[in-house]
Amino acid sequence: MIIHSEALDLQRTTVQDLAFVLATEQNVGNRAYIGVWSKEEHTTAIHDSDILHLTIRDHSGKRVGYIIVTGLQDTHLSVCIKRIVIHSKGLGYGKLSLQLVSDWIFRHTESHRLWLDVRDHNHRARHVYESCGFTLEGTLRECIKVGEHFESLHIMSILRHEYMERE
Repeated sequence: MIIHSEALDLQRTTVQDLAFVLATEQNVGNRAYIGVWSKEEHTTAIHDSDILHLTIRDHSGKRVGYIIVTGLQDTHLSVCIKRIVIHSKGLGYGKLSLQLVSDWIFRHTESHRLWLDVRDHNHRARHVYESCGFTLEGTLRECIKVGEHFESLHIMSILRHEYMERE
């Protein structure tokens, strides 16, 4: 599957993409904001029909990030953007990738709700999510243990009718 725009393509991640995915995930500029998976977890996700694991490529074909979407078979029609990780920051790839994957989800699935979580200190990502119509639902206080301290997650979502009204 390919989601195409003039600037970016979102393609199903392959085993050959995993070295890039793992390196991007481990990058110091990303690690503080996301969960980290092993190669085996990514490999399992690539082959799971309930998960959409996509590699983001720029117009030249260069890998610039990846996205993991879970819950494609959720009986409540609630799909989760598990992770968006951009290697090449400051070029608008995160926002465009979010727009492309949101559009695909609401146009090619029956999903009613698209949600994600964002660490409370990730103000840049939260701004992007809000600019794409996501609404803050609440906060899971100190729910992730990172080293010796705890971090909170903000839960954000957009509903199908809200997305369609933005069109």
